[in-house]
Parts: sequence; C-alpha cells; structure tokens
Amino acid sequence: MASDPAVDSSRPNVARVYDYLLGGKDNFASDRAVGDQIIAGLPEVQTGVLAQRAVLGRVVRYLVAEAGVGQLLDIGSGLPTSDNVHEIALRVAPDTHTRVVYVDNDAVVIAHARALLSDNVTSFAEPGDLLSPSSIAASPAIRRHLDWDRPIGLLLCGIMHYVPDEDRPAELVAELVDALPAGSYVFIHHLLDTGDPAAVELQDHMRKGLGRVRFRTLDEVRRLFGDLPLVEPGLVPVAQWRPDPGTATGAEHDVILSMACAGVARKP
Repeated sequence: MASDPAVDSSRPNVARVYDYLLGGKDNFASDRAVGDQIIAGLPEVQTGVLAQRAVLGRVVRYLVAEAGVGQLLDIGSGLPTSDNVHEIALRVAPDTHTRVVYVDNDAVVIAHARALLSDNVTSFAEPGDLLSPSSIAASPAIRRHLDWDRPIGLLLCGIMHYVPDEDRPAELVAELVDALPAGSYVFIHHLLDTGDPAAVELQDHMRKGLGRVRFRTLDEVRRLFGDLPLVEPGLVPVAQWRPDPGTATGAEHDVILSMACAGVARKP
C-alpha cells in the first residue's frame, strides 16, 4: 500500500484489517498484527469474513433483481474489494443501470473507491459518517447521485457492531430510515453475542486491536430495525439468509457462522 502523509500507518484501521482478513494488500503492519491476533484466537475468522461478503452479494442480488431497487447506499463501505456492490448489481441486472453510492468516514477508503470508480458513470464514493446520519441524508453530493423520490437500498454491512450503545445505534438507523423514500429497504449484517466462548474471545481481540466493538444478541440486532417488517427469511445467521447452492453451512463452520446475522427490512 502506497504511503500517504495523511494516513497513520502505526494505528490499525477497521477497513484495512478487514482487507487483510480477506487476503487483500491494502494494509499495514499494524493492521496485520491485529488480524493475526484475531486469526490466532479464532482460526476460522476468515470463513466468517468471506461469509459476510457472500451474504452482501446475495442481498444486493435480491434488492436489484427481485425487489427492483435501482439505487443502493452503502454506508461504511470499507476498502474496495473484488465483487463490489456495483459489480454485483451490474452482473445481476445489466440493463437497469443501478446507481450505487459508497459512503465512508475514512479518507483512504474514499480515495481508493474514487480511483476504482473513475470510469464509472453510475457509481460514486462520498465521505460521510454514520454517527451523523443527518449529514449523510442531507449531503448535496449524495443527493445529486440518488433520486430521493424512488426507493433506495440502504446497506449497513458489518458496520453497526462498531457503534457502541452510548452512540445510540438504533436511533442512528431510525434517522437514516426516516430520510429514505417509502418502499426503501435496509440491510444489516451484525456480529452476534452468542454466549459461545469463541465469540467472547473474538470480541475481546477486536476490542483490544480496534477499540469500539459491541457484539449484540439477536434480539438486540432486531431492535435496530425498529418497527420495519423483515423480508423472508427474517433475521438469521448469515449462511441461512437465502443461501446459494454451495453456501458454507456445514457443521464444521457452525461456530463461526453463528457469530453473525443478516436481515433485510422494508420501509412501507
């Protein structure tokens, strides 16, 4: 990863640690150290990371190809990886010209995304902070890219477990949902407090390396959706959300795959 004076390579970064766990190259020694600690504590963690990417792909396919949503807002998008949201949307519905806006509070992420999207006329990257949802919803740049009179698919994939209770996660989601047009959808992927020692250990490693991490129970995650009705199959472990043939669901992955859930809800 090229050096940038604005980037503090000595401190681990969530997006870069995630990139490392996915096998990417956009990370530094500090990120790899945290990733290695997580892997040492739970060697199957990379299976979980890949499952997160896989369920994101299935959700995008559902929203674009089945629900007919032509606009996606990906908040906390992280560093660009293979099979990005806009690539999945293009593959499943090549004639719909789905518009995708990636939002992140990390300048490095935005720079990478913009470089990736430099020749793309329907996908964009804009700065924004989940902790200030009104600034995202009111952003002139984001509003230029999306039509707020038509349904939008809001993607909160792997981001809400980095929002501690004191930052009012349910209220943040509610504020975003309130700004969305009727007929919009909300997707949440969230790490779970299952009571399993492996989940406790994973959360501990992530807290030590990254700080703000809060695993939640399934009931707590459900409350993040407020009163929105969930689409089938509801809020379930990641591998159970509309699995494809070949989706990893075997007993050998039960522990790691039970540590995250996924759900999609619709705004009436």
